[in-house]
Amino acid sequence: MAYSHTVCGTRYVFPSLRVLLAKASPPRAGDRLAGIAAASAEENVAAKLTLADVSLKTILAEPLILYENDDVTRLILDRHDTRAFGAIASMTVGELRDYLLSRATSSETLARLAPAITPEIAAAVAKLMRNQDLILAARKCRVITRFRNTLGLPGTTAVRLQPNHPTDDLAGIMAATADGLMYGCGDAVIGINPASDQPDRIAAMLRMLDELIQRYEVPTQACVLCHVTTALDLMARGVPTDLVFQSIGGTEATNRSFGITLDLLREANEAARSLRRGTVGENVMYFETGQGSALSAGAHHGVDQQTCEARAYAVARAFDPLLVNTVVGFIGPEYLYDGKEILRAALEDHFCGKLMGLPMGVDVCYTNHAEADQDDMDVVLTALAAAGVTFIMGVPGADDVMLGYQSTSFHDALYVREAFGLKRAPEFEGWLERMAITDATGQLLPPSPSHQLIADVHAAANESEPAP
Repeated sequence: MAYSHTVCGTRYVFPSLRVLLAKASPPRAGDRLAGIAAASAEENVAAKLTLADVSLKTILAEPLILYENDDVTRLILDRHDTRAFGAIASMTVGELRDYLLSRATSSETLARLAPAITPEIAAAVAKLMRNQDLILAARKCRVITRFRNTLGLPGTTAVRLQPNHPTDDLAGIMAATADGLMYGCGDAVIGINPASDQPDRIAAMLRMLDELIQRYEVPTQACVLCHVTTALDLMARGVPTDLVFQSIGGTEATNRSFGITLDLLREANEAARSLRRGTVGENVMYFETGQGSALSAGAHHGVDQQTCEARAYAVARAFDPLLVNTVVGFIGPEYLYDGKEILRAALEDHFCGKLMGLPMGVDVCYTNHAEADQDDMDVVLTALAAAGVTFIMGVPGADDVMLGYQSTSFHDALYVREAFGLKRAPEFEGWLERMAITDATGQLLPPSPSHQLIADVHAAANESEPAP
């Protein structure tokens, strides 16, 4: 089906919905690299005007990737909630935008609507929104998940404590973990990106984190971000596993490049749930995504990178995850060139994920060869806090010495809590007070070298040092 619009006397024709969505996207490096971006600002405006008049039923009827060629397309269409869709079935994309921004549309209404929102619908309406629209609409979306604590409650933002180490040194990881806990971080997850994929080394990290959580009764969850097949092997061996992690994409070919299938994710989800390690819930999956992953794998099928990203959220949604995280600036400037593009992508991803019913976090980050700096990340972090982001990263000094990129620090988490009056997960907040890390208001207490947690970590580090 072709679409067209006339702007300033020029008629623009878009031969398919896939082309129209790409041309309507705000400018970004990845779409330019793929050769699918609008050729001019005028064409971009024409595409937006055209897209605003497209009905939601038309989007459902015109899959961007054929049903028979892609299992993500099949997942999207087979799981679509037609009953929930009835509330918006008569709308165009432009009318849906107005509906989402209306003061009469409540958080409860959006929660009921989430199963009706396909990735393509979410991506389409995002393309018509300004940044402030993405913030306002996402802020109304409430998604609550549970494992050993409760994430996503109003007025809260959690932090993934990310104690990566370039050689997977256990003492170094534990020191960074203790540092983060003393700054009140870690309620989303204590999550390590391993430098090695050796199962025994990953098992050692999982056992160490499990011992820490059990010894101090920390109401949080641990995860070593290994491949799902490794996690299955470790669970079969009895290694303590809270969450199963996997990077995912929005097309079958992208997921194949990650070495996964939907059936494999189902197997891992069932295996982790069967362990029953959660205390307040059983959301056991942790997914990471990022705009540009489909293009970098040569698996985008001509679909723009924001829409491909939203399709990854359909994969995540099928498994009721505890956490979903868009690592927004990590893939590099070939896909998001500068701070402005990173900001826009972060707000789009957060909005689309929340609208689809996911507990969205954002790794507010950039690589050292991007046209961005920490001031840009301050703006992204502030905008996401205003939008009600579920969680952010907590990296020592904001500089990940293993992955070699810049993220947000323990201090950045303190900043957004202070600026927006944000709390941690309630179970974790109570634990911090019991451990004399914070006072009754959630403010950090002055640290003491004699604090039990610090003293124990120092003792363990000394014991692990080789004899002179």
